[in-house]
Amino acid sequence: MTIYPAIDLKNGRCVRLAQGRADAVTVYFDDPVEPAQAFLAAGAEWVHVVDLDGAFTGTPANLATVARIAATGLRVQLGGGMRTLNDVEEAFHAGARRVVIGTRACHDAAFVEGLVHRFGGDRLAVGIDAHNGLVAMKGWVDVSEVRADDLAQRMSGLGVQTIIHTDIATDGMLTGPNFTAQEAMLQASPARLIASGGVATRDDVAKFSAMAKKRQNLDGVIVGKALYEKKVDLADLLKLAK
Repeated sequence: MTIYPAIDLKNGRCVRLAQGRADAVTVYFDDPVEPAQAFLAAGAEWVHVVDLDGAFTGTPANLATVARIAATGLRVQLGGGMRTLNDVEEAFHAGARRVVIGTRACHDAAFVEGLVHRFGGDRLAVGIDAHNGLVAMKGWVDVSEVRADDLAQRMSGLGVQTIIHTDIATDGMLTGPNFTAQEAMLQASPARLIASGGVATRDDVAKFSAMAKKRQNLDGVIVGKALYEKKVDLADLLKLAK
């Protein structure tokens, strides 16, 4: 199982939001390369990067910073505002190894299918952010009537190999993951699942690690605020996930 430490970018800085609210922001680093280097030193291979400005406005705004993070040697999984072919191409040009499609995947299956054909299903992920089982879009501002598990099934049917499922209610709250929702997503689609939202303790990651031994499609876990608040140690989590 892969541990994906997270870097959320807003105005070029490393921040965290509580439940995705733009008005609930905490700045942790003025230079996001600093935590990226620390993640690499701890033994991480991947980093999950979200361009929050892109997510809210619909256009990536932090690609220069993404390029600097990628230059550390970490494999960058990048999401936030990826709503056109040009956005995706520029993300790859900036050094992203995997690009996450969120909002547009909810209502434009043809767009996702075209990306799979162009770049390959292994270089794309679909981010499914759910509120009470329904897909939220545009930086979680709008909640659709599309069921998260239905969208996961459709996307895997198009050849998408990775689904990132975030439970909004727990994200950034340090209250523990919604394991029931994550288990439901594992059952909904054969795609690799990356679980996100609420990881607060070592025991949370241990539980996901146990799940991964039973569910071969549980690829990994995203850990954000718990790292910045020093609730967990990344090197320890990486050992635990092996």
